[in-house]
Amino acid sequence: MFKDYAYSVIPNKRYSYGAVYLVYGIWELVKKLKISYSDVELSDWLVFQHYEREVDGNVVRVFGDGSTLVTVYSYDGSKDRVLIRAKPNKGQCGLLKRIVESREKYMPRVVVRDYGVRDGELYVRGEVHVSISYDFYLRYAKRCWEPRGSLIGGVDVNTDRINLAIIDEDGMLRDRKTFWFSEATARGYPRSRAWSIIGMKIREILKYAYHHGVSTIALENPEVLGVLKLFWIRNEDRRHRNYNWRVAIFRSRAIEMITLKAPLYSIEVKYVDPRGTTNSKEHDKAMKRLGLDRHTASAYLVARRLLTTSN
Repeated sequence: MFKDYAYSVIPNKRYSYGAVYLVYGIWELVKKLKISYSDVELSDWLVFQHYEREVDGNVVRVFGDGSTLVTVYSYDGSKDRVLIRAKPNKGQCGLLKRIVESREKYMPRVVVRDYGVRDGELYVRGEVHVSISYDFYLRYAKRCWEPRGSLIGGVDVNTDRINLAIIDEDGMLRDRKTFWFSEATARGYPRSRAWSIIGMKIREILKYAYHHGVSTIALENPEVLGVLKLFWIRNEDRRHRNYNWRVAIFRSRAIEMITLKAPLYSIEVKYVDPRGTTNSKEHDKAMKRLGLDRHTASAYLVARRLLTTSN
């Protein structure tokens, strides 16, 4: 029923089915969170998306240089093809060329966030997304093929930093380091640019861990990983009923990014129960005995938790 209705509005199966699957996915997550669908707020954007991965997409086709050919429809049902001159992000050029040259199946998406006329020319501001299989991504983007040691890294994620504590198989603290990105979470800082900075910090963390002999990273196991991103929270508004979710959302997304990127450095990711790693007698004891700040102590206990549960 929904597909037929969507097709009557958008006379293209790939677009109409893609829209249905996108909305259905949001509805499924809302149901899991047991909140009202009317509480979900969508940003003001326009999206062109396939509903599955294909080779050389029919209505959205991405080329090796990042430019994208998009099929568009008018209200009367007539269609046209528009070429978007996009450029891939730095560091992704080689991967995009491999996708196109190897004829790997991908699901393209064009997100239009703004448009208008500048100097008599129509312009579009947005992003081109290319979704590929995770196995393909690891196969061509992997940086390190074998771990350099057998140490365990514990990670504590906060809104302005990520703390890393490295321990050996006896639970002894071997190294520690704090990776700051406080500017990325400042009020008014562009969200896309902020997550770009955080992404670079996560790569820096993983590279540091790899070169210091870490083969396994322990992360706090959020109750709902990746799902909490749906919540809309006003920055620093403690009166808002969803304020307490703000940190949880950030930590969930950061943990998700670490989980996806760690295999690129041949680092295995394991989750541990975070209870007792922040406010506990064990936490206070670790701070005093090892001279750690509270965030590094949490990272240390996360690593220790993995060691004790593994044994």
